[in-house]
Order: sequence, then C-alpha cells, then structure tokens
Amino acid sequence: MNNKISYLLSTVRCMRRCNSVLAPKSSARTRKHVLWIGRYGDPLENFRKLFLNNFPSLHGSSLRFLSQKADVFSTGAKIQPEKSTEALVGEQPPQNSLELEKLDDYGSFKVKRVMDHSEPFFNSLQKCTCPCDVLDLALESAVSTKHFTNCLTTVWRLFKHLSEDQQRYEKQLIFEHPAFVKLCQQLLRNARRMTRGDLVFSLHAVVNLGVPQNTLLVQTLVRVCQEKLNQLDNRCISVLATTLAGLDKDKNVSALQAGLQLLVEQRVPSIRDIFILQNLMKCMGKDAPVFLKKKLEVAVLKEINHLTSLNAVRVFLALVAMDYCSIPILNACSKKIQENVHDAPFRQLILILEACASLHYRNVKLFSALADYVNSTACLWDKRQIILFLSAFETLGFQPSELMGIFAEKVTEDPEFLNLKNLLIVLRVYSRLNYVPQGQKHLFFETLHICLIKYLPQISNTELLKAVYSLCILGYLPHRALDELLQKDSRDELLLSDDLYKEQNEMMLHCVKTCMELDSPSFMKPAFVLTENFSLVSLNLRKAREALIELLGDENMFRQNVQLPYKYRIDFEIRMDSDRKKVLPIAATDDPADSSVQRLAFLFVPLSAFCVGTTHPQGKLAMKKRHLNKLGYHVILVPNKKFQEMTNEDAVEFLKGKIYSENAFPFPEVTVQDNN
Repeated sequence: MNNKISYLLSTVRCMRRCNSVLAPKSSARTRKHVLWIGRYGDPLENFRKLFLNNFPSLHGSSLRFLSQKADVFSTGAKIQPEKSTEALVGEQPPQNSLELEKLDDYGSFKVKRVMDHSEPFFNSLQKCTCPCDVLDLALESAVSTKHFTNCLTTVWRLFKHLSEDQQRYEKQLIFEHPAFVKLCQQLLRNARRMTRGDLVFSLHAVVNLGVPQNTLLVQTLVRVCQEKLNQLDNRCISVLATTLAGLDKDKNVSALQAGLQLLVEQRVPSIRDIFILQNLMKCMGKDAPVFLKKKLEVAVLKEINHLTSLNAVRVFLALVAMDYCSIPILNACSKKIQENVHDAPFRQLILILEACASLHYRNVKLFSALADYVNSTACLWDKRQIILFLSAFETLGFQPSELMGIFAEKVTEDPEFLNLKNLLIVLRVYSRLNYVPQGQKHLFFETLHICLIKYLPQISNTELLKAVYSLCILGYLPHRALDELLQKDSRDELLLSDDLYKEQNEMMLHCVKTCMELDSPSFMKPAFVLTENFSLVSLNLRKAREALIELLGDENMFRQNVQLPYKYRIDFEIRMDSDRKKVLPIAATDDPADSSVQRLAFLFVPLSAFCVGTTHPQGKLAMKKRHLNKLGYHVILVPNKKFQEMTNEDAVEFLKGKIYSENAFPFPEVTVQDNN
C-alpha cells in the first residue's frame, strides 16, 4: 500500500512539473513587480542580510579551512564518484551534466549542456533569452538540485553577454527576483550533496553574478570545494582556479588556493587540453613558484603542435599573467599568429604587442608580419587605431618604416584629426624611432609644429617641453614653441617641479638648448674642440681597448673616455690623415690649425639604443651622432653586445675594417630573440 501511495505521489509530482514547464509565463509582469518592490532598497544589501541572518544554524557554523577529510596532499589520489542519492540522480543522465567549453570572446567560461530533449524542463531552459526568464522558469518548475544549478549557470551565461548598461539593470532584477533567493537557498542546503560539476560551476556563477564573498552562501561553497578537492576532474579544477582568481584573499580562499596549487602540481603532467593548461597558467599567476611555472611550460610544449591561432594569443596572455617568458612557447605561438594574422581583430593585435613588451620578448619576424598586415590594410583602419599601433611598436623599439611613411602622408593631408593627446604620441613615436619621412621632411615637421601652436593656450609646460624635445631630437627647431617654452615663468616651473620629474626636465631642457646651438643654421664647424681625457675605461670596453692596442701598437695612438662640450662623451678617439690611410699619434695632432686631420669617434652602445632587428639608431643616439658630426667627428657606432661575442682575432679585424675603410668589414645584422 505504501509503495502504491509513493508511486502515485511521484506520478502527480512529475505531471505537475511537466504542465508548468510546457507553459512558462512571461517574465514581463514579474520584472515590473520586482522593480517596483525593490525601488528603494539595495538588492545586494538585502541579499547579504538574507543569507547572513535567515539561517541561524548555518550562520553559526564555523567556516573551516582545508578539510582533514580531503586528502589533498596525497600523490596517488584518484577521483572517486559521489555516492549520495542526489549525486547519483545527477550523474545517471549525462545529458543534464555540465561540461566545459573553450573560452569565449569575453574571456569567460561557457557552460554547454547536452540536453535530454525528452525532458520538458531543459527544453524550456534552452529557450530562455534573458536571466529573468530563467528565474521565472525556476520559480515554477525547478524541483531538483540539478535543475537549480543548471538554472543558475544559465543565468550567468545569459548575463555575461549583455552590455554594461544592460548588466546593471538585469543585476537588480536578478537579486530582487524571489526565484534567485530560492536557488541560493537550495544551493546552501544541498551543497554537500551536489556533484562536483554542479558544485564548481555554481560557485563560478554565484561569484561572477556578484554575490558578496562574505555571505554564508559563497563561504559554504568554498568550504565544500575544499572537502571535495581531490574529487574534481581537470576541467573542474580549471573552472575553480578561474573562480578563485576573482575572489579576495581570506582564510577560506587562501586555504583552497593552497590546496588547489598542490593538486595542480600533481595533475599538470597528465593534462592534454591546451585550453585548460593556458587557463591554469593565467589563474596561478605571478605568485606561482618557479618549478610550477616550468611544469606548466613543459606541459604546453607537449601540446604545442595542436595550437590554433586563438589559443596562441591566449597562451601569450597566460604567460604575461604568469610573468614567465618562455622563448620556445612564444616562438611557436608567434609562428601560428603570423600564419593567421589576417584573421586577427584590432584589439587582439594590440594585446599581442603589449604582451611582447611585458615579457621583454623581441621577435623581428612577428613584428614585421603585424606591421606589414596593418600597412597593407591601412586604408581600412581609423587613424587613431594606427596611432595605437605605432605607440605599441614604439614601446617595443621596433620601427615599422612603411607604416610610418604612410601615416606621415595622412598627417600632412589632414592634420585636423590630431588632438593634443594624439599629437604628443605621434611626436614621441617618430622621435624615439628616429623616422624622418623621405621627400616631405620639412612639410611633415611644419604640419606638426602648426598643430602644436594651435594647442599652446591649453598645453601644460611639461607637455610643451616633451613636444619641443621630440621635435629637436629629429633635428627640427620649432621657434614659436621654443619662445613659449623658454619664458622665465615656464622654465622656473619646470625646474622647481617634484624631484621625480626635475632631473628628467633638466635633461630635456639641456638637450633642447644643445639643439638650439648645434642645429642652428648659423652654427659653424669649429676648427678644434676642447676635450678632456680620462684614463679609466669601463669593464665592458676593456676588450675594445686591448684590440686597439694590438691593432695600432701603442696606447698613444688613441684616446679613451673623452669628454666633449655639451656633456657629450665618446669611448675612443682616433686621429687619421685626410685620406683615412694612416693613424696619427694623438700628441702629434694637437695643432688646432691642422685641418687635414680627421677625427674618428667610436661609440660602443647597447642593442637597446638601436631599433629592434637593425643597426638604425634610435632618437637620442641619432641626435648625438648628428651633433658629433657638427663638432667635427666621424662617428662609428658599434653594438657592444655583438662585439663582446667576437673572438679576439675577429674583434681586431672588425676594428681594422671600421678604421681604414668602414665598408670593408660590415657589422653583422642584429637580431634579437628571433628563433623561428
């Protein structure tokens, strides 16, 4: 008899569920009602009060740290299926279980469901188009934990695709909806009976919907995740890691993160999904120990042949999040990006360049491919987008010469689009990368100067100094702007600024004044230059000194560490006859009236002073070379790192070629971290 009654009750309950699901009500009336009720209250505050006060038995329970029942530290731990009734019900139909998809365009998890289309509830859930429709359905039809968890994750899936304004509106509706409170109550009551997928995805949805971290709901879900940590599969670990990355550090979260890190260390060698690996890299972050970063690197390299172009970009960003520069991974990702550069959107290209800057990664082939793509499609890009590209390349020290030439033409044709901010960026980019447009140099500089004059009434003294400094580095003297800059009030303000900027301002003002003298048309090449010689040579120049002694036979044949006027210094000075055939002793050529003597200035400079992948000097070095020429020196630039890598014999031969005939021994082309 009892069995018959139980069977009858089950049948009635099932029919009731089906009828309510087949005809879900519209949420329009509910939305209006909810908005009216919650009009004067804070839904988040109401929610917090509800889940801190309405469950005294749970509220009083202690929030334990890492559970002793969960053997997180066991190296041989295996994932055990859950045996509770609710878990068995949830796992019997795999069509209703939650599965992890790859990241979507928003960088968030998608939760996909392989629905059992014979069940009306999940059919109706799939048709919902907004979060409140899901909550209406849950209020009328949801009866099991599986229903509640699927409703919650569907609410999050629909919510995250809304715009910011829509999210603010919908968030209020969600938190004031009676079904949301019901969902959270069910999660709180059944947390320990939920399947591992339901548990992790529910926590992920609750946190991302904005439920406060200090509520009993979130803390309980975090604590249960501690207890069930060893039961999580790799996909659940990935979701949990993402969720914890968005939480503030408290005792429960810190304990769970510590246990998760130990579990990741054990699991990494067995993970074959590149998406899960890059997500774990991102979530472990900069604080991960070095050995764990290396483990993740090895695991990614095993799957590197399965990279897609989208995964390649995400691995780039994951390495940035982990603050770990893995050249093999970056080279493989760069190759994949180069092959599919035409499919990359604007924002993605900028992220790639920013990632390279953060990781100090320089790949000439990658930069060239991105620059060529933007150059070939320049007519499709907005001018402000091109400015962002040029600024990103300037940060990397890479000169996209063709693109800079095309953009210079756009500036001269239509300078009106340049606001003050963009003007300062353009000046900085062209000066640092030392690019002067061929055939339109004067027109380009005049155009920029006119734009600068237009903003003189509103520009600050610091911005004006930076703008004038950039033009002077390029060899152009903006007289109108200079007059404004060198007024006593402006100059005093710059020199009396904070200590942080005072030294920088002094340096720029000195360069401006030097350019005003040396780059002025009235400046005449001096018959001789007052110099001061210092015998001390830095350690990284000892090899060059020894090579010069071996080549020239005597220390008296050159000068070292020479200080010149205008605070310029050269590493080595050599004097030769007018035909560059014979090196002359320094003491025999001190006659200022002897104009037949040629002076050679050797500058040993770091690779960072050149544009990436070339021996083209950047702005300040190019200005110094120009000014030394004005002072009567023939300047020879030597990349010091490459010189130090030479054998002693090659170093002597290299200097011999530079001294007697600069084209006789060309310096090898510079490439930086380009291992493709």
